[in-house]
Amino acid sequence: MHEFVPQRTSAYISQYDLHIGEMTVRETLAFSAKCQGVSSVYDVFMELLKREKEANIKPDPDIDVLLKAALLEREKGSLITDYILKILGLDVCADIMVGNEMTRGISGGQRKRVTTGELLVGPSKVFFMDNISTGLDSCTTFQIVNSIRQFVHVLNRTAVISLLQPSPETYNLFDDVLLISEGQIVYHGPRESVLEFFESMGFKCPQRKSVADYLQEVTSRKDQEQYWVNKEKPYSYISIKEFSEAFQTFHVGRKLGRELSTPFDRLKSHPSALSNSKYGIEKKELLKACVSRELLLMKRNSFVYTFKVVQIVMVAVITMCVFPHGKMNHQVENGWIHLGALHFGLTTILFNGFFELPMTIIKLPIFYKHRDLLFYPSWAYSLPTYLLKIPISALEAALWVAITYHAMGFDPNSGRVFKQYLLLLMTSYMSCGLFQSIAALSRNMIIANTSGGFLVLLLIVLGGFPLSRQALNKCWNWAYWASPIMYAQNAIATNEFLGERWKHVLSGSVEALGVSVLRNNGLFTNPNWYWIGVGALIGYICFFTGLYTVSLSYLNQPKKAQAVLSEEALKEKHANRTGETEDEQLEKEVRINSHGESNKMGSLTCKHGRTEVVPVDNQRNKGMLLPFPSLSITFENITYSIDMPQEMKGRGVLRNHLVILNGVSGAFRPGILTAVMGVSGAGKTTLMDVLAGRKTTGYIEGKITISGYPKKQETFARVSGYCEQNDIHSPYVTVYESLLYSAWLRLPSEVDSQMRKLFIEAVMELVELTPLREALVGLPNLNGLMIDQRKRLTIAVELVANPSIIFMDEPTSGLDARAAAIVMRTVKNTAETGRTVVCTIHQPSIDIFESFDELFLLNQGEEIYVGPLGRHSFDMIKYFEGINGVSSIKDDYNPATWMLEVTTGAQEEVLGINFANIYKNSDLYRRNKTLIRELNSNPSSLQDYHFHTHYAQSFLKQCMACLWRQHLSYWRNPSYTATRFLFTTVIALMSGITFWDLGSKRSRHKDLFNAIASMYIGILFIGTQNASSVQPVVAVERAVFYRERATGMYSALPYAFAQVAVEMPYVFIQTLIYGLIVYSMIGFEWTLTKFVQYMFFMFFTFLYFTFYGMMAVAMTPNQNIAAVLSTSFYSVWSLFSGFLVPLTRLPMWLRWYAWVCPVAWTLYGLVASQYGDVQSVLDSGGTVAEFVKDYFGFRHDYLWVVSIMMIGFNVVFVFVFAFSIKAFKFEKR
Repeated sequence: MHEFVPQRTSAYISQYDLHIGEMTVRETLAFSAKCQGVSSVYDVFMELLKREKEANIKPDPDIDVLLKAALLEREKGSLITDYILKILGLDVCADIMVGNEMTRGISGGQRKRVTTGELLVGPSKVFFMDNISTGLDSCTTFQIVNSIRQFVHVLNRTAVISLLQPSPETYNLFDDVLLISEGQIVYHGPRESVLEFFESMGFKCPQRKSVADYLQEVTSRKDQEQYWVNKEKPYSYISIKEFSEAFQTFHVGRKLGRELSTPFDRLKSHPSALSNSKYGIEKKELLKACVSRELLLMKRNSFVYTFKVVQIVMVAVITMCVFPHGKMNHQVENGWIHLGALHFGLTTILFNGFFELPMTIIKLPIFYKHRDLLFYPSWAYSLPTYLLKIPISALEAALWVAITYHAMGFDPNSGRVFKQYLLLLMTSYMSCGLFQSIAALSRNMIIANTSGGFLVLLLIVLGGFPLSRQALNKCWNWAYWASPIMYAQNAIATNEFLGERWKHVLSGSVEALGVSVLRNNGLFTNPNWYWIGVGALIGYICFFTGLYTVSLSYLNQPKKAQAVLSEEALKEKHANRTGETEDEQLEKEVRINSHGESNKMGSLTCKHGRTEVVPVDNQRNKGMLLPFPSLSITFENITYSIDMPQEMKGRGVLRNHLVILNGVSGAFRPGILTAVMGVSGAGKTTLMDVLAGRKTTGYIEGKITISGYPKKQETFARVSGYCEQNDIHSPYVTVYESLLYSAWLRLPSEVDSQMRKLFIEAVMELVELTPLREALVGLPNLNGLMIDQRKRLTIAVELVANPSIIFMDEPTSGLDARAAAIVMRTVKNTAETGRTVVCTIHQPSIDIFESFDELFLLNQGEEIYVGPLGRHSFDMIKYFEGINGVSSIKDDYNPATWMLEVTTGAQEEVLGINFANIYKNSDLYRRNKTLIRELNSNPSSLQDYHFHTHYAQSFLKQCMACLWRQHLSYWRNPSYTATRFLFTTVIALMSGITFWDLGSKRSRHKDLFNAIASMYIGILFIGTQNASSVQPVVAVERAVFYRERATGMYSALPYAFAQVAVEMPYVFIQTLIYGLIVYSMIGFEWTLTKFVQYMFFMFFTFLYFTFYGMMAVAMTPNQNIAAVLSTSFYSVWSLFSGFLVPLTRLPMWLRWYAWVCPVAWTLYGLVASQYGDVQSVLDSGGTVAEFVKDYFGFRHDYLWVVSIMMIGFNVVFVFVFAFSIKAFKFEKR
């Protein structure tokens, strides 16, 4: 392996689709092609030319031109990229954004194909492809695998592909099969010999059974026996170990062993077959490619940078008004305010770089993928992010200086203006590097926010303002000299206070006014400190650039937690691997003992409108402990359209609406399992969303009835369930708790607690979740349940609501054949209980496809077959084979794949027919129309189905249930709760040490400013940390809320109440931690009244910051925009807090904002409660209380007003949060 570069010779195509959403499909593939280069292709081509000359072969002119064009660097990107786009069927969306959760883009199936094409455009010889068919229909999967097969055979490449549920025709495209089970190789050899091997072991694949499904099941202990055909001896389980050992003696295994034992003759391969270069092109070209991509992304993210600039301008204008020239007299008493103005400018520029934190973390997974594939070195990625930020940093600094410098009365010397601009530019640039380094080191948003907040606090507190150098505890001297803000603060202060306006000497003094201000505030007076500061900032810029690059080079993406395996699954794995088993009879007895009582309790029945318990001796059908009405759903002439996308209008499309569904009609009946199928983009999920009432955008026309009565969405949500493809659940509750929560809120209030629990147990048995009852759900692809377990949980959450109609969107997507069979068994059991079940499905195996009763086939938004499948799909096959020109199905061919292949748009063009028109002129169409009329004209014996209340449970019970679930979620989320307490403790200890015993010193103005600075810092940093850390938590739970609200579980107000109430005890504990540590270490006056007042104001301050963060999420589409929006207010709150500029110094027309600034009221309450009644005399004369009243405008007798305002801000933020959750619907469907 050390003789070549494996990452360049081979390519690994992951099952996870990681792409930059702001790039188009073509741009994504072109960038990949550019980075991977054509080096080895060129070497092979030169060898080909040499051999052609030796053999006197004249190549075909067209092929010769094509090959030479493919080698040209400027042509390769377009030629090969276009070829791969065509192969993968991506040419139709080549110029559409890939998209992400923030940006609408291509579909999931198309995104999966982009992942595959990203590496096919390169020169790799070996491809490892992991589950590349997830989200694709069987026809598209067949086409892609067939293209890869041709690609591999023609170019002599190697491809190893793992697939989930491959159809027989897709399976038959492979040359070899590698069968792995429980970590051991069971078979590795030609596809044609695999059945022979298992027949030699006594097993045979039945007719019409997918070989791929058979191979997975024949090695499973639960499924193996059904394939045993050796009647000469009784069946006994053959373990994986026995299969593996038998393969070694099989003729294919012996041949493989001989090949592996023979050393490879290197003379048989060309030297260029293995790549020796680490990167595909020269590093200079790689840097150019990365610069071009970064520039493109900056253009696509122009909103963020425009917002930053607008924010700088707005804050600068406000700052200019707060520090007006007329108020900024050059006197000793105004020195503090001038320093505050300079410090505020520095911190504003510093915090403006905070935007780099989320933007860097979002792109890290894509970077790690590209880095590991050797697309480019780390420095080629990090340098463009710095170089291209120079113009933005220059613009921000220029705007700040242009707006504030002369307006606030700073020294008018042009040289000092430029010096301040240069210093702010260096600060802005350093800030970008600082936050990018934090992001690269943290690699997690919560950790980055916490560590970033702590580091910024440390840098500012130890930067020389507001706490002077002399007042610092000696143990912090090292941090003072290490803080880049210290150098920036001293540099910008010396630049201003050593200017002409500050050179006059006041009477009674021997030094210039500016020097006195610098000395009194602990700053250096040597003019060389400006250039020392600039030099230090340049050094920090280089340091953070290097740290960022090194972090990108050596740190990897955090490992994902392992999925949950139940004890039963572990036992099964052990039994499959070794053949050993435990006493199953004992397990059976335990199961009977634990669930025996439920069988004795009986079921519920409905009598005279009341729900009563009726004992039964035996439950024939699982999941039917509770009665439900059997309801049908019919729909006629359903049309759904959306506004025409701008991309299509740009191509010349003149229509205003794009029709997705065009006059679709059909009926779904109880006890019948219906499959909704069609190629990608046919409108399957759209039809389900329309029928279920889940569409939030677009225009819907047509008629929908429920058992003959017009559909009412409020009622329909109570009697229906929708199993979404994305499996959205609250991550920090267990499987059983998820079901209990759903049943609690969705079952009628007549169902008592005991019967509710029995019903949940029955549903868990039905969907085979009982062994996982105590497992945490977790986050998708990160931790918790595996994919198939999450699918079954999604189904169970809907089943415990006892619905009559259930929609399931892709219940088998992302599952292997065996897991899909388990899920489909659940779906089939559900339909057999008498419910109406409708599923969309992409690439079913023969067994799964034929488990459906009826088929609803869509093509380009129109139905082309609606009717029964028949035994072995006979009815469906007979219908399509009866259409003139349609080819007959081959023996053992998957009917689902054949059906999709013969009904494509390309086939319609070849045959000159329209399947939708043929269907509408068929007897089947007339039969369905008759069925719809019968169901609508003969309503069920039930009256128009309705409920007396909008929700199943009362408002109080909704609040209790939501609070119960939120309590469990918070208690089991240590990354949020424990991190918050840890951060609070660290900040409290740091503040206590830094401001040690300053609260007891009251003889000088400076002592009071230092003590008040501790309050100011605690308010802002703990508060903003609370606001930022709660946002990702609320964002995750809001996605769950959207799903649950659509099902009619509860109204928005109980959810908002629970979210607000669950925060209060945690904030209270946080306040106790911070208050006890800080109050005692800083040395504030120990009286009960003052301590209680301090804790009161701190509690409500931390609380309103938390509520503000929740409110920001509720008002915006996603967490990133919420972070940008909320951060923009922190600087303004800091400015009007009353610390940098006291209320008495604000212009009269701006004081209104101070009265609506929550931080100003907090500081008012803290300062007035601690010092507003202190009658100690200051060195300069006057009491402490008089100074607080005259300078800050804080009066002790107004504390009751402050208390009301503090409570009021919390009430306002809670109200806006609740209103936004209720009124704003950012989910786009």
